[in-house]
Amino acid sequence: MPIIQVQVLEGRSDEKIKELIAGITDTAVRTLEVKPEQVRVIVQTVPHKYWGVGGVTKDEEKSQL
Repeated sequence: MPIIQVQVLEGRSDEKIKELIAGITDTAVRTLEVKPEQVRVIVQTVPHKYWGVGGVTKDEEKSQL
């Protein structure tokens, strides 16, 4: 049973997250040759203040623009 965890920045709609889960599930079914009901997808949204790139948070990056 594949368990796939994905972290994304907060702010995406519930519909987009549902599309992501469906797409990841489809890919796992196709590539791993498993049934859809065997695939688990966990999506964690991360606040911008806790996501760092190049030593600064995404919040800090936005304020520098």
